[in-house]
Amino acid sequence: MLSAPIRAAATCAVLVTAVPLLGHAQERTDFRVGAVVAAASGKASGFIDVPAGVDAGTQIPVTVVHGASEGPVVAAIAGTHGYEYPPITALQRVRRVIDPAGLRGTVILVHVANVPSFLGRTVYYSPVDGKNLNRVFPGDPTGTVSERIAHAITTEVIDRADVVIDMHGGDGNEALRPYAYWMLSGDSALDRRSRELVIAFGLDHIVIDRDRPQDPGAAVYTSNTALTRGKVGFTTETGQLGSDAGHWVAMAERGFWNVLRHLDMVDGAVERPGAIVWLDRYEVLRSPVTGMFRAAVEDGYAIAEDGLLGVVTDLFGDPMHEVRAPFTGVVTYVVGTPPVRQGEPLAMVATIGPDPEP
Repeated sequence: MLSAPIRAAATCAVLVTAVPLLGHAQERTDFRVGAVVAAASGKASGFIDVPAGVDAGTQIPVTVVHGASEGPVVAAIAGTHGYEYPPITALQRVRRVIDPAGLRGTVILVHVANVPSFLGRTVYYSPVDGKNLNRVFPGDPTGTVSERIAHAITTEVIDRADVVIDMHGGDGNEALRPYAYWMLSGDSALDRRSRELVIAFGLDHIVIDRDRPQDPGAAVYTSNTALTRGKVGFTTETGQLGSDAGHWVAMAERGFWNVLRHLDMVDGAVERPGAIVWLDRYEVLRSPVTGMFRAAVEDGYAIAEDGLLGVVTDLFGDPMHEVRAPFTGVVTYVVGTPPVRQGEPLAMVATIGPDPEP
């Protein structure tokens, strides 16, 4: 659990809710997420409790902004991987400036989905149970802490939302060129809506993902959990190598506001990219051995089929394995720090394809 001072701050935050406006806004019912309740035209922050089970419990910091009038419910989730900082900072900035009186609909901000990883500064995995939160959805209320976090986010956030944005950045070991995933669900109407919102977010590289699981009970990924429940869900990547630099943060923040503008939840024009690079086929290359990785490319590089991506060495520096591109494409990310364990990602390569049919 979090420390007493943090818990005390959470209690205070829940109580800070704006006074509803007169008129129609008073007819709207309160909106609850975990212990956080926001009245119409109100904003409240607090925690979703994840009780202790087979291991230690935790809390998930969230803000609910309940607009003065009806509209969609948009959930933005940051910190699924705790070392990916720009979306976390971006949602803190959104919290400070978003005005519920001018909002049509409701916003749920999950500030840090994976607090154990965030506080432990861990890449990919929880320091408590060793699991990747973005591989255990929709979770299990009786499982380990990552599974219980996933269950809490599924039931308290995703199930209450119409649109889910899972906001990532290159993890602490990944040099990454910003991009988004457009994941196909098999439902053509849902896929069209998802495509519109992925484009609206404003990143100029979009990966088309056709291979996400279809079973709601084994969705695996955060945003795919929304898709398997008939909701719009997509994933964004802004940032790299544990950096919280302002330009990465601004990219994530701008994308969030673009989604709200596209949905007519707030006033203003969507800031669209001049052109979009559609990345059709992709493959993640994983290390066959544990050792050290020395990259031969950088994020965003073009690479030919069989081109050298990097070399895995042993701890003495002797080469053990060359990592080569499976096809000609673009390096969307590459591991930029030396340590690597067997089975971990080393790089992702994607091919440039045509603009898909809407």
